[in-house]
Amino acid sequence: MQYILETKHLSKRFKRQQAVEDVSLKIPAGRVYGLLGPNGAGKTTTLKMITGLLRPSGGEILIGGKPWERKQLERIGALIESPALYGNLTARENLTVHTKLLGQPARRIDEVLHTVDLQETGSKKASQFSLGMKQRLGIAIALLNRPELLILDEPTNGLDPLGIQELRELIRSFPAQGITVILSSHILSEVELIADYIGIISGGRLGYESIIHDGEDLETLFMQVVARNREQAGVHHA
Repeated sequence: MQYILETKHLSKRFKRQQAVEDVSLKIPAGRVYGLLGPNGAGKTTTLKMITGLLRPSGGEILIGGKPWERKQLERIGALIESPALYGNLTARENLTVHTKLLGQPARRIDEVLHTVDLQETGSKKASQFSLGMKQRLGIAIALLNRPELLILDEPTNGLDPLGIQELRELIRSFPAQGITVILSSHILSEVELIADYIGIISGGRLGYESIIHDGEDLETLFMQVVARNREQAGVHHA
């Protein structure tokens, strides 16, 4: 199997706190990978290391089989935490700023607006957008550089059921466009509906990684992995 991204024994320490410990992920190309874990499990920290926002304390990151380098970020689009939008600008104007920063042609604006279904927002300012529209605009910005890998950190957080459904359909459409997606979430039911693969992280450790099997009881699996990780952490600290 071809992996677009691998981490090997990845770790991150903040002073006295070990936020991520010995995480070895394998992200298959052309799939939606759900990184599941309770709040504070180390999901965002892991994604920030992959996108270069944090420097790992140990381990390595491979992109397309090659060691991580800053220039490889051109292959990655990311929406981590909330999207950085200019509230006084329209969707098109926000995207214009980013195309100039990224050196992308202006035609990409219409392409990504169409992809995220925001082409009809006209002169409406981003500050007047619903939370779901803001998330979709954030994804549009992340798509501008035609990434092979799209990283979305808790993208459905705070959305209403309709916003969640729209975002779910959008994310499911990406593999057919040649985009691999890593999606972090603490909502099991959401990941079950979107992802092909899952990794379960808790207490900074990856406790499970596999394809999602039909009829699998994800909740029981999740609770077992979290309990096992807590037990192991207790042994390590004893």
